[in-house]
Parts: sequence; C-alpha cells; structure tokens
Amino acid sequence: MRTTVTLDADTESLLREAMRQRGQTFKQALNDAVRQGLAGVAGDPEHPPFVQRSFPMGLKPGYDLGKLSTLEAELDAKAFLEVTRRLTQEKDEPR
Repeated sequence: MRTTVTLDADTESLLREAMRQRGQTFKQALNDAVRQGLAGVAGDPEHPPFVQRSFPMGLKPGYDLGKLSTLEAELDAKAFLEVTRRLTQEKDEPR
C-alpha cells in the first residue's frame, strides 16, 4: 500500500539511525518499526509482559473502597466522641 506519512523530526532521526545500523531501506526500516511497535514486546522472552499482582486487603464486607474517606471521617468522629466523653466524665467526677 502506498501512503504519505508525516514524521516528527525525532522519529525521522530514529528511523534514519535504524536504516544506517541495519543497512535497510527507508521502507524496510519503517515497516519493521511499525510491526514491532504494534506487536509490542509480548513475544520477546527478554521482556515478559508486566503482570500486576494483587493481594486481598482484608477489608470487611460492606465497605466501599471508593468511600474510604467517609469511613475515615466516621472513625475520627467516634474517636473524638470517646475522648470528649472521657474528659467530660473526668471533669465531673469528684476529687
């Protein structure tokens, strides 16, 4: 297929360097670069695909991970109330 491609200056530089190193024509270097870029490095044993491992977080059922800030605020409020009650009781107790 014949087409017109406009390359950025840095891309042209990389392509011309690949042509020089490999002794290829512009067409060969461009086709190889496009094939490699579109295929990725999935078939390359030196670069196995990245796999994100996940681990259970130990959260109790019913907690929405998207609302952890709400949970934090609730826990802060409970802690504040406990401290306030304790200080109020200590203040009201006879010495």
